[in-house]
Amino acid sequence: MTASKPPAAAAKAAKPFKVGSLAELEQVKKEIAAQAEREAKAAAQKALEAKRAREHRSLFQAAVGKVQRLPEPKTVNLKPAPPPPTPVQHLLDEAAAYTESISDEVDITTLLETDERLSFRRPGVGPDVTYKLRRGKWSIQRQIDLHGLRTEDAREALGAFIREAHKHGIRCVRVVTGKGLGSPGKAPVLKDKVHRWLVQRAEIVAFVQAPPAHGGAGALVVLLQPLRAP
Repeated sequence: MTASKPPAAAAKAAKPFKVGSLAELEQVKKEIAAQAEREAKAAAQKALEAKRAREHRSLFQAAVGKVQRLPEPKTVNLKPAPPPPTPVQHLLDEAAAYTESISDEVDITTLLETDERLSFRRPGVGPDVTYKLRRGKWSIQRQIDLHGLRTEDAREALGAFIREAHKHGIRCVRVVTGKGLGSPGKAPVLKDKVHRWLVQRAEIVAFVQAPPAHGGAGALVVLLQPLRAP
């Protein structure tokens, strides 16, 4: 018993290639030659294009010269830093304390020294302090001029001035109030209010009427508490 052939092999064996005549054989040869020529031309064209590409690369490299990799760009974080948290309650407490500390209704007649200059020194502070203030023993480091301001504006400006001066460690300042000659009845309204405001400020140690060379009756020389170390 013989083994059966695969269908493809059987079909190939059943239909062998045959050339009917010499003319057909010549035609087959021509087709094979034409195909070979086309393949040879295609290979030659491909080789020519590859050669041209190499030449172009060589020309580019010769023109550019030796190259070096660029460094990696450094990136900068442009996102703004978040603002520090606002101590809202602390600011509210400070504002409340500030408002309470500068009332116009406080009677300070018992706190002022009963002389013609109505100077002030906090309890526990010796008389030598006001004595030195009157004689210019303390150097005036900053000053504020309240003359001509309305009452509310003057109160706000004075409070901010005292706070900033104390925060920066300033010890001696001058407060210009004017003599009140332009007020109704020529009464020193602003000067009296400034006395009340200063007496109520915890930063104030003492104050006196300024010497004539520093404003006389129209100004005060004020001594502030030393700044405590944190």
